[in-house]
Amino acid sequence: MGHIVQTLAYGSWPSPIDARLAAAHDGHPEYVGFVGGEAWWTEPRPAEGGRRTLVRRRTDGTEEAVLPAPWNVRSRVIEYGGQPWAGVARDEGPLVVFVNFADQRLYAYEPGADGAGPWPLTPLSPVGGGLRWVDPVPRPEAGEVWCVLEEFTGDGPADVRRVLAAVPLDGSAAEDRGAVRELTDGRHRFVTGPRLSPDGRRAAWLAWDHPRMPWDGTELLVADVRGGGVLEGVRTVAGGPEESVAQADWAADGSLLYASDRTGWWNLYRDGAPLCPREEEFGGPLWKIGQRWFAPLDDGLVAVVHGRGATALGILDPETGEVVDAAGPWTEFSASLAAHGSRVLGVGASPRSAYEVVELDARTGRARVVGAAHDDPVDPAYYPEPRIRTFAGPDGREIHAHVYPPHHPAHVAPDDELPPYVVWAHGGPTSRSPLVLDLEIAYFTSRGIGVAEVNYGGSTGHGREYRNRLREQWGVVDVEDCAAVALALAEEGTADRDRLAIRGGSAGGWTTAASLTTTDVYACGTILYPILDLTAWGSGETHDFESRYLESLVGPLAQVPGRYRERSPAEHAHRITAPFLLLQGLDDVICPPAQCERFLARLEDRERRVPHAYIAFEGEGHGFRRAETVVRVLESELSLYAQVFGIDVPGLPTLELAK
Repeated sequence: MGHIVQTLAYGSWPSPIDARLAAAHDGHPEYVGFVGGEAWWTEPRPAEGGRRTLVRRRTDGTEEAVLPAPWNVRSRVIEYGGQPWAGVARDEGPLVVFVNFADQRLYAYEPGADGAGPWPLTPLSPVGGGLRWVDPVPRPEAGEVWCVLEEFTGDGPADVRRVLAAVPLDGSAAEDRGAVRELTDGRHRFVTGPRLSPDGRRAAWLAWDHPRMPWDGTELLVADVRGGGVLEGVRTVAGGPEESVAQADWAADGSLLYASDRTGWWNLYRDGAPLCPREEEFGGPLWKIGQRWFAPLDDGLVAVVHGRGATALGILDPETGEVVDAAGPWTEFSASLAAHGSRVLGVGASPRSAYEVVELDARTGRARVVGAAHDDPVDPAYYPEPRIRTFAGPDGREIHAHVYPPHHPAHVAPDDELPPYVVWAHGGPTSRSPLVLDLEIAYFTSRGIGVAEVNYGGSTGHGREYRNRLREQWGVVDVEDCAAVALALAEEGTADRDRLAIRGGSAGGWTTAASLTTTDVYACGTILYPILDLTAWGSGETHDFESRYLESLVGPLAQVPGRYRERSPAEHAHRITAPFLLLQGLDDVICPPAQCERFLARLEDRERRVPHAYIAFEGEGHGFRRAETVVRVLESELSLYAQVFGIDVPGLPTLELAK
């Protein structure tokens, strides 16, 4: 059915993509795995307090949520968590172990076994952040599960140790910390879960130490597994201070596969020999313990997530180095893979479809959706039509971006009007924006507000050299690159120069705030759960994982304290002239509310007030997960733009801006 096209000002187009619809589709499936021949994965429930449940696809094709509310399958190890569950098939039915978010205990569960619920495998600890677990590897033949243990030894964020540990499956450790058997000695600050060789005689895992982040340098460790499950003869086989090994696993023949960036690109190696040397990534930044960019198959082939600036799912033949990609609409796959026989599970999306669970048969090459299938909640004609762009930055450097012009099937703007645009700065900052359908972007573009996602220098997907642009340049290169894209869009006549905005969360919140204090490019900005005060954040105000991150992003605090002050938006609140919206979770231990509070206090000291709003959300941490929170965030953000850009949006709750 055709649409009658009407002319309305940009930003005022009526859209069926409202905030509630976008919130209902927030989050995506993650952590796929096989339990026997069944596909399982975790899935978000925004309307149920933002919890994540475990979903099972039975062999007859039916899906069921394995764990009802309030169970929440999510780990807090290094705060970002990681692989929170694992399962094994047995004659008497599946056995699943998982981490429950509320208490961070490890539980075991036998779905359908006489109606009995999960039982705890690990004890609680009253010390600091307690005992936390991630990346479990069940060993039912030995009556235990191996995993990463994060143990707090005091109340401070740095009072923590991490080791590989074995937990009895009979529940005997639920009340007794002493029943947990430690496999390593804690000499490394950070470890990933063990991967056992097919014969069970060797274990491999990754480790790294402060001040490095895992994308700077990790060590690949191998040990022999002796009788009774004891690790002996630990040795380093790859990695180092300037070599990041992102993942390791064993092939069926007992050879060791791993993804290393020793050439400047994360490529795959087998026992040290390159399998498919290319200037593209077969790995990524290890933000969550247990992320998987490759999965060995029984016949020696390897399923891989790979690409440059985007990722495809393919099958690599180690003997020839050839990769055959799965056919289908998906243009982006996340770092979650699992294999069983010739079957491969992944999580794929595209600019026209949200993330869904995809199964690839390596024998036939056929790929199909088997879970969390994308279902258009509105006519796809309202989706944005993104463009992959490369812009020139300072000194002619390349800047990668995705541009989402305003798009509506039934509305256009007057010929003499240019659209407002919002630059989106991703978090991390060692991360990137994938080119996938995001209803939060569509919420704006379908109303006539353009969006530009900038993968600024420091982003992943373009090799180590591009990543390293941000070394000691955070708050400079990211700000310059975002501004260069915004101004280029204005200069080419794509965007209205007077109606540019910037927004971002976490590290993107930092880039947003830094942009508002150091440039005059933007008319307003939306700052979500940000870093604002580098000195405080770098000297104990954040969690252990990122507590030394600023040494590479800014420089060692003891050596360049002036740089920390000069770049911190909290030190320069007086420079802000553009209205802004500040959004914060009160349970955030990564970027705590104190960062926002100091920033606002310094803003209050000024004689001339800048219109702004601060909204803090109880029960939300780093990143918003509850549907009602996402609704308020989107409506408040749109109201800010409407007020600053002079847009009439009927029915939109008005954001009260303090002056």
